[in-house]
Amino acid sequence: MTAKSNSQAGESAGTSTHREPNLRQRILVVEDDALICQLNTEVLTYSGYQVDAAEDGAAAWDALQRNSYDLVVTDNEMPKVTGVELIKKLQDARMNLPVIMATGKLPDEEFAHYPCLQPAVTLLKPYTFDELLNAVKAVLRATADALEEIAPPPNWQIPPPDNSFRL
Repeated sequence: MTAKSNSQAGESAGTSTHREPNLRQRILVVEDDALICQLNTEVLTYSGYQVDAAEDGAAAWDALQRNSYDLVVTDNEMPKVTGVELIKKLQDARMNLPVIMATGKLPDEEFAHYPCLQPAVTLLKPYTFDELLNAVKAVLRATADALEEIAPPPNWQIPPPDNSFRL
């Protein structure tokens, strides 16, 4: 399975209160367990996010080269490229993208040797859908708040150049 868009996934979660995806918040779910991947994707899609899925870190890396995401939710122990290796690739490529690691076993040794590889949030399996959604909302909110802090005010303008020097 390669990275795929899953905009219809929420329909199987099913009621008439299905929300339209929030196209400004796009999430990549990376999980080699097909059932967990499907459930996470459906829950996030039903909650209003645009969600793509990848079966492992290699497929995720391909998707990250083609698409823009606001968040990655990844397992760690996967074939080809692990979650920690994916975080390292993101950092090496200077892709400032928050990561939630949702895994059965935390890679404590890697985190001890390379604390910079720590994800924004870690969820230990089994986790509830509420825990996943709360983590996603918290990370996206923190990211948005950080961007607002560095963005100029809406009425900010660059002043015209002043031809006089002042010391």
